[in-house]
Amino acid sequence: MKKIFISLILTAVFAIPKVSAQEANFELAGKFTQSNVKKYLGSGNVSPNWLENSHLFWYSYKTADGRFYWFVDPDKRSKRPLFDNNDLAAKVTSITHKAYNVHDLPIKKIEFEKNSQSSFTFEMDDLKFKYNMKTQWVSKIDTVKKEKKEAWKSYSPDSTYIVFARKHNLYLMRSNDTDSVETQLTTDGERWFSYQSKGGDTTSDKRLSARVYWFKDEKKFYTMRYDMRQVKEMAVINSVANPRPTIETYKYSMPGDEHVGIPHLEIYDLASETWVKPQLEKWKDQSIKAYRPSKTSDKLFAIRKKRTCDELEVVRINTSSGDVTPLFSEQSKPYFNDQMHQLHLINEGEELIWWSERTGWGQLYRYDSNGKLKNQITKGNFVVGQVARIDTASNAIYYPAYGKEKGFDPYYSIYYRTNFDGSGTRLITPEEANHHFSMPATDEHANYFVNNYSRVDQAPKAVVRDKNGTVIMELETMDLSRVKELGWSFPEKFVVKADDGVTDLHGVIWKPFDFDSTRKYPVISYVYPGPQTEAVVRDFTVTARYNTALAQLGFVVVSVGHRGGSPKRHKYYHTYGYNNLRDYALKDDMFALQQLANRYHYIDINRVGIFGHSGGGFMSTAAMFTYPDFYKAAVSSAGNHDNNIYNKWWGETHHGVKEIKKKTKQKQEQNDSTTVEAHEDEYDISFQSKIPTNPSIAKNLKGHLLLVHGEIDNNVHPANTMRVVKALMDARKRFDFMMIPNVRHGFSQYSPYFEKMLWYHFAEHLLGDYRNNVDLDLP
Repeated sequence: MKKIFISLILTAVFAIPKVSAQEANFELAGKFTQSNVKKYLGSGNVSPNWLENSHLFWYSYKTADGRFYWFVDPDKRSKRPLFDNNDLAAKVTSITHKAYNVHDLPIKKIEFEKNSQSSFTFEMDDLKFKYNMKTQWVSKIDTVKKEKKEAWKSYSPDSTYIVFARKHNLYLMRSNDTDSVETQLTTDGERWFSYQSKGGDTTSDKRLSARVYWFKDEKKFYTMRYDMRQVKEMAVINSVANPRPTIETYKYSMPGDEHVGIPHLEIYDLASETWVKPQLEKWKDQSIKAYRPSKTSDKLFAIRKKRTCDELEVVRINTSSGDVTPLFSEQSKPYFNDQMHQLHLINEGEELIWWSERTGWGQLYRYDSNGKLKNQITKGNFVVGQVARIDTASNAIYYPAYGKEKGFDPYYSIYYRTNFDGSGTRLITPEEANHHFSMPATDEHANYFVNNYSRVDQAPKAVVRDKNGTVIMELETMDLSRVKELGWSFPEKFVVKADDGVTDLHGVIWKPFDFDSTRKYPVISYVYPGPQTEAVVRDFTVTARYNTALAQLGFVVVSVGHRGGSPKRHKYYHTYGYNNLRDYALKDDMFALQQLANRYHYIDINRVGIFGHSGGGFMSTAAMFTYPDFYKAAVSSAGNHDNNIYNKWWGETHHGVKEIKKKTKQKQEQNDSTTVEAHEDEYDISFQSKIPTNPSIAKNLKGHLLLVHGEIDNNVHPANTMRVVKALMDARKRFDFMMIPNVRHGFSQYSPYFEKMLWYHFAEHLLGDYRNNVDLDLP
C-alpha cells in the first residue's frame, strides 16, 4: 500500500505540465533593424544651407521618388528646383560619357559662388563642375584635387598664417610661403605638458595639430595646454592587433586623484612677437573655459571653476597686459549644470548674457561689461535651453525652453523670442512637439528661420517661419507610407508618477506590430540614468535604436525618465542622484513599470527585463543586483560599474568632493623681530566617500545577466566590467559575458552582432525560446 501511495505521488509530480515556451518573432524583428528599415524611408529633416549674407537657402530631400534639391526664397514665398535631375545628369553625361542614376545623383559639395545667388559649383564623379541656375548651363572646371588631410594646420581666419606643433612646441609660418619658413614660438613644451592636441604623442619631427584659437582680426591667438605630467596612466590592450597584441597607454584622472590635468591659458601677439600669460589661478585644480569676442582681440573672457564644481567666477582678461578683472561669481549647490550653463558676449563684450539656476530654474540674465547685473531676461517656472541665436541688430534672443507651456511634455524644445531687457517674449513654435531652429548668420537677414519639428508619435515636418513665428512656407512632411506597408506603427507616450507619488515621469511604449490584446507580454525597460540626459526619445524615429525591433520579438519595450535623469527640468529633479550614483534611478524605473502593468493588462510584470549602454549598462546591472526578484534578465553593455575608476568629472561632479582647508604659517620680519601669521590660502580635495559599486552587490544576482564591453574602450575602461565578472565568479554566480575585440565605447562594426545577441538573451530568458539555429542574417 505504501509503495502504491509513493507511486501516486511521483505520478502526480511528474504529471505537472511544463509552461510552454513562446517563440520569438525573429523574422518580424529583422524587418525593423536600422540597416533594413532605412530602405523604406526618405529624409526626415530639412537642413538649410544659407547663402552667405542672405536669407536664401538650398536643401536636399529624399522621398520615395528620389533625392531632389530645392532653392528657397522666403521673401517671395518661393520654392523651386535647384536644378532638374534629368537635365543635369544628361549634361554631365555628355562631358564624362558615363550614365547616372537620376533618382540619386552622386553630387557632393555644392558651394554657391561669393555674392552670387544663381551660380554654384558641385563635385560629381571626381570632377568639379559649375552650374548657372538662370541658363541651366553646366561646365566642367577641373578634376577634383584630392586634398591631403593636413590636420596639423591651424589656419588664421584669413588663412594668412598657419600654426602647428612639433616636439610639443609651437611653430608659425605663412601659408603662402613656398620656402615654408618656420618660426619657433615656444621652447617650454614637453610630453604631457604640451602645445600639441595630443600631449602624449612622442613622434619626433612630424608637424602635428595644436590647441590654437585665433582671434578674428588675426592679431593674436591663444592656446590652452594642460599639465598632465603627474596624472596617472591607464592602459588598454588590443588583442587582435598584428603581428602581436599592442598596449595603448593614456593619462586618466579618476575621482579623488591627487594629481589632475591643470589648464594653462597663454596668448600670443603676432605684432610684438610676445607671449602673455595671465595669472588666472584662484582655486587649486580649477578648470578654465575661454570665450573670444567675435571681431576684436584686445580682451578675452573666461570662466574659472572650482574642482568642487559648485563655485565659479567670470573674468575679463586684457590680452596685452594679462591683467585679470573679476566680473561676477556664482555658487550652485551641489554642482553647476554643465549641460545648460552658457555665457554669450554681446557687442564684443559690452554686455554678457549668462545662464543661471539661482532660482532653481535655469534662466537668462544680462550683465554689463563690468559684471553688474542689468536685468533678468527670462522668468518663470521653466528651464531655458542653449541659446539658438542672438540678434544684436534687434536686441533679441531666440532660445528653446522646457516646461513653459502648460500641458506640454516638459522635454519638448519649444522656441521663444525675447528682447534683451526681458520684454516682448513671444512663442514662435507653438506646436506641441520637439522643435529645431536654423536662422541666417547675419543680423540683417535674421527675418526668417527654418523649423523642423516632430514627436515619437508624429511625422517630421519642416516649415519656414518669420521671426515672429508665423508660418510663411511649408517645406516638407516625411512620407511614412512605405514603412507603414511593412506593418510599422507609432509608439505610444505615457505619463506615470515617480516613487515619491507626486513627480510626473514621461515615457514611451513600443509594442509588437502583431500585437494580440489577449496575450500577456514580458516588459523590457531601456534605461540610461543621466543626469546629463535621459534615454527617452523625443524626436520621431522609426527604429528608436534597438527598441522597435526588440519589441517585435514579442515584448513590450518601455523607456521612461526618472528623478535625477535630465537637466531640462528643475534643479531638484536633475540633482536628485547627487552622492548616490548607483541607486537613485532604480525605484522610479521599477515603480513606473508596476504602474504600467496596473494600467495595461497585457504587461506581464512577472517577466521584466532591462538593458542599457554606458551609464545604462551600469543601471541595468545595478537593477539586477538591487531588485533581483523584480528584474529577471538584463543586457549590460560598456557599463561604468565602478565609478571610483571612471573619469574625475563624472564622479566628482555627481557624487561630490569636499574642500579641506589648510592653515599655513608665514614668517614676516618687521623691525628685527619675527612674527608668525596664519593664512587659509591652501586646500586639498578629498573624495567624500567611495561611490557604491555594482561589484559590491554582485552576490545578489538571481536572474540572467549578459555583460558586454569593448576591449579598447578608453572612456569606460573594461576594468569596470571585469570587476563585476570577478565578483560574480567569486560569488559562484552564473552569467554571460562577451568582450568585443578592437572596439571602443561604441561597438562600431559589431553593433549588428551585439543587437542579435541582445535578441537571443531576452528571447531565451523572458520567452523561453532557446533556439540557436535561427538565421539572423548578420552583416
